[in-house]
Amino acid sequence: MISESLRTVPQGQVDVTALVPIDGLSFVAPDDPAMPMYRMLANLRQPVTLRDLMIAPVRTGYIGDGRPQDPALVPMAGAEAVPDVDVDEVYLPVADGVARCQLYRPSAAPSDHHLPVIVYYHGGGFTIGSSDDCDFLARKLAFTNNAVVVSANYRMAPEFPFPTPFDDAFDIYSWVLDNTHDIEGDPSRIAVAGDSAGSTLAAAVPLRARDEGRRVPDAVVLLGAFTDFHYERWDSYRELAPRGVVYDTAFMGYIRGAYLSSTPWNHPWASPIAGDLTDYPVAVVAAGTHDPLIDSARAFAQKVRDAGGRAVGHFPAGMPHGYYFFPNVFSEEDAVYRLIATTLAEAFACPPTR
Repeated sequence: MISESLRTVPQGQVDVTALVPIDGLSFVAPDDPAMPMYRMLANLRQPVTLRDLMIAPVRTGYIGDGRPQDPALVPMAGAEAVPDVDVDEVYLPVADGVARCQLYRPSAAPSDHHLPVIVYYHGGGFTIGSSDDCDFLARKLAFTNNAVVVSANYRMAPEFPFPTPFDDAFDIYSWVLDNTHDIEGDPSRIAVAGDSAGSTLAAAVPLRARDEGRRVPDAVVLLGAFTDFHYERWDSYRELAPRGVVYDTAFMGYIRGAYLSSTPWNHPWASPIAGDLTDYPVAVVAAGTHDPLIDSARAFAQKVRDAGGRAVGHFPAGMPHGYYFFPNVFSEEDAVYRLIATTLAEAFACPPTR
C-alpha cells in the first residue's frame, strides 16, 4: 500500500511545481532602487519583462484557445486506451518543497509483488506541460512493462531556469532510489524515461548519478530524443525546424533562452550528447525522420555505442515529433512501446525482489 503521508502536501511545505501567476514584478526585489520605474512600467503594461510576456501565449496556445473541437479529432483518453492501470497522486520531496507526481501500476499486478520502476519526465520545452498531459504514455509504459511508473512534475522555465528543473528531476529520481519499497517497487530494477524535453532530463540523470556516486539507472528511454541544445549544427534541424509544426526555430530559440539563461549550451547535464557516455546504461533512442531533432538523436545513439554501451535506435520514416503521444493515430506508436518493453525486459533481467 502507498503511504498516506505521500498523498498530501506535508504541513508547512508547498508544491513547488504548481504554476504561480506572474504579476509583472515577480522578479524584482522590493528594495530594488529601480522599483519606482518598474512600477510605472507595470502600470502601462503587464507583464513587465519580455520573458513573462512571451511565455503567456506559449502556455495558453499549448492548451488551446477554447474554439469548438471536431470530436473526430479528439484523441482517446489515456484511461480509455489503457484502462487496466491504477493511478495514485503523490507528493515527493524536492528542494524547497514537494513535487506533485502520479504513480501508475498495472491493476492485475499482485499487491505483494515489487515491480520494476520507471521514473518518467514530461515534455513541453522546459516551459510548458505537466504530468497530466502524459497520462497515456505513463499508462502504456506501466502496462506494457508490468512496472510502477513515477510520472514526475518539475519546476519550469523561465521562472526557474537550469539547473532547477533538472535538480527537481534528479531529486525525484534520488527519492525513488532510497524509497523504492514505499511505492511497491523493486530497487534492483530502475529506469528513467521522458519525452522531448523530458528526455533531456532523463538522458542526463545517469551522468549526474555517476558524477555524484548514486546508483545509475539500468536503462534510459528517450522519446523524441532531445540531447543537444546546439541545434543549428544538425542538417535535420536546419531543414525541418524553420517550418516545423511542434518544434520550430521560434519555439526552440525561446526555450533555449528560457532554460539555459546563463548556462553554456554544452553543459553535459543540459546537453547530454556533450557528456562522457562511458558506462552509460542501455538506451532506447526514438525519433521520427520528420522530427527536426532526428540527426542529433541518431548521433547520441551512436555516441553511446562508440563509448562501449548499447543504444537501441528507433527512427520510423515520416513520423513527426510526438508521434508516440496519442493512442491509435500511428501504428508506429505501438511499435515503439513494444520495442521499449523488449529492451527493458532485457535490462531488468534479474530476479524480482519481494
